[in-house]
Amino acid sequence: MEKQMPIVAFLYDFDKTLCTTDMQNYSFIPSLGMTPAEFWPVANSFGSANRMDGILAYMYTMISESDKRGIPLTREGLVEKGRNIVLYPGVEDWFRRINAFGTEQGVQVEHYVISSGLKEIIEGCEISREFKEIYASEFYYDENGRPAWPKLAVNFTAKTQFVYRINKGVLDVSDDKTLNDSMPDDSKRVPFTNMIYVGDGLSDVPCMKMMRAYGGQAIAVYQESNRMGVEELLAKGRVDFIFKADYSEGSTLDLTVKNIIRKMAIVDRLGEENTRQLKTIGGDVLPNQVGLF
Repeated sequence: MEKQMPIVAFLYDFDKTLCTTDMQNYSFIPSLGMTPAEFWPVANSFGSANRMDGILAYMYTMISESDKRGIPLTREGLVEKGRNIVLYPGVEDWFRRINAFGTEQGVQVEHYVISSGLKEIIEGCEISREFKEIYASEFYYDENGRPAWPKLAVNFTAKTQFVYRINKGVLDVSDDKTLNDSMPDDSKRVPFTNMIYVGDGLSDVPCMKMMRAYGGQAIAVYQESNRMGVEELLAKGRVDFIFKADYSEGSTLDLTVKNIIRKMAIVDRLGEENTRQLKTIGGDVLPNQVGLF
């Protein structure tokens, strides 16, 4: 049987990490006849007034503002709105290039989204097919195709559970039992040391801290408008690297990520060689040596 290549997993936030602004800003909010500067204060005020989780508050506001205007909110409509997402330079072919580079290094690269945005909108984006799994907030829809309840709400701290799911290979969000079962480190599908988290700000700090605590890598990308905040993350030791949000081939982000993959591939190969030698010693050499004493 052909040996499985080690896996290197990229975990991405989405808004302002792969695309230029909050995903609702491109098409959904304009479809209401509102601007982002009008919509988000409504959502935030509603959440504060009701002591409500911010993600649930914006999801409720999406429904209520659509209902006020008699605009049907459907899954298909949200997916369609994802087609207008604007990606950062180089993102469109980033996955193909990084996958190919990983193969050259002897590792299998996988990509995941962990986002507080909406899964439905992400699914409409041209890069949605590149992800093994998209973990994002999502509505449950009734028999008429209308949102009836939050199916999943991914707030900032909840993001960390999906890191564990990827680590163990328990990708089904309804499977909490297997996720919480004890599992030896050497049987986990993607070691933390083979993970790279890419985000853009404070909402990503819990996941970034996990990466740094468990031996993975944390990267923050920035536009000039949020550069100061990202530099603060680096100064406080919350990320390993910061880069301008340019995923183009030859960019500093691209070159550093390839060096990280090289390092992870080498560490995996050294670990395999160490394991092979230990098995040889334990299985062949030591018994013979014991017989000599």
